[in-house]
Amino acid sequence: MVTSQRFTIPMELFWWFIMIVLFAVGLIGTIAPVLPGTTIILAAAVIHRIMLGPEKSIGWVTIIILVLLTLVSYVFDFVGSYFGSKYFGATKWGAFGAILGALIGLLFGVIGLFAGPVIGAVAGEFIAGKRMIDAGRAGWGSLLGNLGAMIGRLVIALVMISIFLVSVPPPF
Repeated sequence: MVTSQRFTIPMELFWWFIMIVLFAVGLIGTIAPVLPGTTIILAAAVIHRIMLGPEKSIGWVTIIILVLLTLVSYVFDFVGSYFGSKYFGATKWGAFGAILGALIGLLFGVIGLFAGPVIGAVAGEFIAGKRMIDAGRAGWGSLLGNLGAMIGRLVIALVMISIFLVSVPPPF
């Protein structure tokens, strides 16, 4: 129990509060890719399980499902850039450039995560000898693929939180 001279908070409610805060941070992380959103949501669920025990938290099956959903959300990041650029006619050089740009863009925060794949796809198309209009299409496709991946990550994060809330016994 967390205590002070004025009030007392049961530890179970304290850990629920921490979990809710981490869920909120995780949701923000799915939209602002500076934070690993689904990983934070998974960590919140695991911390809840560790701190409150299996009788007051989720089971192993739920943890495995949350881990698998987290892995799927990371696949979205790279698949979004690749298939987005390919759909708009990118060559293998443009698709490779989009993936490489996404990796390098991670180093530059939110702007880099959106600009990196676009710049990479355009650069890859230039290396392949394509014209500016074709390279621009590949970059546009990469951007749309990244936006689709962001929406996919957000949906997965919401599903993860829903699975947790349905699986865990209520604190009251």
